[in-house]
Amino acid sequence: MADDVLALAAVTKSFGIGTPVEVEVLHGLDLRLTRGEFVALIGPSGSGKSTLLNLIGLLDRPTSGGIALLGAETTELDDRDLTRLRGRSIGFVFQYHHLISAFTAEENVMMPMLVDRGFPDDDMRARAHDLLDRFHLAPWAGQAVTRLSGGQQQRVAIARALAMDPALVLADEPTGNLDTKSSDVAFDLMREINRERGTTFLIVTHDPRLAARCDRIVEVIDGRITSDRPNRATDGDGVELSRR
Repeated sequence: MADDVLALAAVTKSFGIGTPVEVEVLHGLDLRLTRGEFVALIGPSGSGKSTLLNLIGLLDRPTSGGIALLGAETTELDDRDLTRLRGRSIGFVFQYHHLISAFTAEENVMMPMLVDRGFPDDDMRARAHDLLDRFHLAPWAGQAVTRLSGGQQQRVAIARALAMDPALVLADEPTGNLDTKSSDVAFDLMREINRERGTTFLIVTHDPRLAARCDRIVEVIDGRITSDRPNRATDGDGVELSRR
């Protein structure tokens, strides 16, 4: 469909194929994400969430089934084209920010653009500065990230994920290492980008408070999607009805 950002069809993933310890951890998953959705992915530890996120992020390939990103069937792409599509279409935010400690905040945000284009230019710097300014980090653009607080570092990581203006952002426990106040700031920033840019977000979380602020909740248990439902606890703009 035209609004599809991501479409999984009958996706399976096995490890140890051809050995006595072969195991299938994902079993025929179907999932569709459309433009502008803000989705929580939940499930207990060991349910297959991380494996699924690696497949969606094009960091691994499924054993069978199809994964289409922006209409391109990724299982048909070679590694070079897969890397290019991933770099230009998907942003990643992790529980631990994974910033480059020797770089400034601005340089960290520039990294996806630098990887794509091969050399820095004024447009990259302007884009990085605009994102840092948007996230209230412009005064620290030239600071080494090791001098920033944990909440500030995670905001730099979110800005980096948005540097290429991706259609899809995958956030793996993005507030897991933050206090409640910093967590709310990070979440609100992602929500603002979602509303204003139509960027699709898939957020893996164990935090029921965070999941409750998403518009749709997908639950994975034992490698299967057991529930996929709209979240009626929000008003459609990510605002919890109970908080009104």
